[in-house]
Amino acid sequence: MRIILAEDSALLRQGLTMVLGALGHSVLAEVEDAPTLLTAVDTAMAGEGLDAVITDVRMPPTHTSDGLKAALQLRETYPGLPIVVLSQYITTAYARELFARSAAGLGYLLKDRVGDIEEFARALDTVVAGGTVIDPDVVQHLLGGTSSSGQAAGQAPGTSTGTSGADAPIPSSYPGGGAARGSSDSHLEQTAHRPTEGKLARLSPRELEILRLMAQGRSNTEIESELFISSATVAKHVGNIFDKLDLPAETGNRRVRAVLAFLEG
Repeated sequence: MRIILAEDSALLRQGLTMVLGALGHSVLAEVEDAPTLLTAVDTAMAGEGLDAVITDVRMPPTHTSDGLKAALQLRETYPGLPIVVLSQYITTAYARELFARSAAGLGYLLKDRVGDIEEFARALDTVVAGGTVIDPDVVQHLLGGTSSSGQAAGQAPGTSTGTSGADAPIPSSYPGGGAARGSSDSHLEQTAHRPTEGKLARLSPRELEILRLMAQGRSNTEIESELFISSATVAKHVGNIFDKLDLPAETGNRRVRAVLAFLEG
């Protein structure tokens, strides 16, 4: 892949460049601020093209959400350009803003995920293929659970197929992220703090539990094994989730839309 990397930390930027190189990708440019990112992408697109952009959320010149704003601007200029946004902390407002218009070809990951090279590579491949990757810790936070890194939601932290396929499962970049295994109370503890407003408030604790597993990329078969319930029971719960979130079959890609309902509160 031909990639442009935007990260203001020289150490992390160099580390990511090494990782991408080891994976066989070519880093066309390493930049440390949002304006330079925009220029670098314009240059690449005017030449041989670009496969993906990886950018930090917070970068110069203001050190706020410059990277995110640049990503959104790039998507307007180059619709469908695959972009992975990295964040140091679980900030759901950033995720909501990123996915507000479109989810295809976008990823929102915590920087800790980069430490697992294999999983990071799979996430990047998913995004470049037109899929969606949402960090499971962000999903946990949106439901008031504990992050997969073992931290309470909101503390500083240490997917989907493309748009085709109406109800295709979302391939998980992090198969173990966020949920305890088995049907013990640990699952229900994670759904104890249920949403009290919006469409998610319509879901039962078990439906929230299953939606969380869907957000982590689990197929119906994997959810059966995870919760020790029958395929018919899983299918019934998934159908109820779609109905309660107002996602009729004709909307298409319902599993992705259900996961993104997290981002709508």
